[in-house]
Amino acid sequence: MTEADHAETYEQRVQAIQGTNQPLLDGFEHWLKHAGLSEHTIKAHVDNMRFFGRYLLWYGSSLRRLDEATEGDVYDFLEDWFPRKALWASVSSMQVYLASFKKFFTWMGETGLVPPETVEDVRSTLKDSRNLFLRKVAE
Repeated sequence: MTEADHAETYEQRVQAIQGTNQPLLDGFEHWLKHAGLSEHTIKAHVDNMRFFGRYLLWYGSSLRRLDEATEGDVYDFLEDWFPRKALWASVSSMQVYLASFKKFFTWMGETGLVPPETVEDVRSTLKDSRNLFLRKVAE
């Protein structure tokens, strides 16, 4: 396989994953609307999960879809990558991300997109490591 072939295959996988992530984001957005959240809040949560989806593709080197994300992916993003890479990161933006992850994984669990254990693992991490995440971004 040539380097060009590898690049094309990689790009095809990225495009396929992005194509799979979009209906997930659309479904999440619909669920948030049905819950009665404001348009501003809905946009923030969906944009946060879109950004996390990009992290899973480009920075996490995992080439995983949003519905394949693990508790470890969420932890790594919030504990290390987010505070160091996002120049706009703040305590308030981290608080919104924590809420976004909680809502997103709750929705994925309710719809059967991820197993209940994944939802519980993510929610536990968000709760148990909340102060760590907030402290990291405040540094």
